[in-house]
Amino acid sequence: MTSLSPVGPARTLPEPAAMLRLIKPVTWFPPMWAFLCGAVSSGVALGAEWPIVLLGIVLAGPITCGMSQAANDWCDRHVDAINEPDRPIPSGRIPGRWGLWIALAMSVLSLAVGSQFGPWGFGATVFAVIGAWAYSVEPIRLKRSGIWGPGLVGLCYEGLPWFTGAAILVAGAPRWEIVATAALYALGAHGIMTLNDFKALEGDRVMGVNSLPVTLGPDRAARVACWVMTVPQLVVVGLLLLWSKPIFAAVVAVLILGQFAAMRVMLRDPKAKAPWYNGTGVLLYISGMMVAAFALRGLA
Repeated sequence: MTSLSPVGPARTLPEPAAMLRLIKPVTWFPPMWAFLCGAVSSGVALGAEWPIVLLGIVLAGPITCGMSQAANDWCDRHVDAINEPDRPIPSGRIPGRWGLWIALAMSVLSLAVGSQFGPWGFGATVFAVIGAWAYSVEPIRLKRSGIWGPGLVGLCYEGLPWFTGAAILVAGAPRWEIVATAALYALGAHGIMTLNDFKALEGDRVMGVNSLPVTLGPDRAARVACWVMTVPQLVVVGLLLLWSKPIFAAVVAVLILGQFAAMRVMLRDPKAKAPWYNGTGVLLYISGMMVAAFALRGLA
């Protein structure tokens, strides 16, 4: 078994740079963007509400998403010793139980900030914190499932922040059109998370994590991910037409066509091209989210 002990003198305090890497700033954008989509879709004028919108974006990204990344890295430290031994915890740059303490402290911070958003915002924050730990920690560890794991992440990255952004600004339950659209994009994000699992394929296979790339193989898992990403977006197009928003529906449809072109490239070599798709096709996906948010704003 690969050792988790660093070479050389053991550290007693974590490196500041390693703590920043632990909470992975690159992962903050999706929930921040989804929260902003929710705020836009609410129909509330954002000019006077910018302080609460800004605080919500910070809660969704650096605080809650950062907490989930710290919790995942702590619970995944043995897998990371195989896949990415240079990560902060297995490399020893965050020594001992510091990774756990950071994740727990950020969980408390998430709940404290979430409590400032009233019952809807606080309830969503509680769900997000519970979901983050349920995804990673034993014996629950939903990430072992190629169905439940990506589904939970998609919900917490896209659907829940969207719902929260709308709920906070309307000070209540968002309209059903907003909930339906947020749920559809959260469902489609399951496919995005499946593609994200390709980078940990070898370690997941060794550690018994049954991601779809492990259980189905890279080629079949990539095809499934493409279908899961596409179908909910097509439903969104249909709903926008039903809601008399044909121009917005057409723009989302064009973005889907762009994703089809990127999918063709990715499917030639899914294991190698999945990271490339995350920087191209996913950009088109989240662009469609904002287009749909502005369409919903017009329904208010």
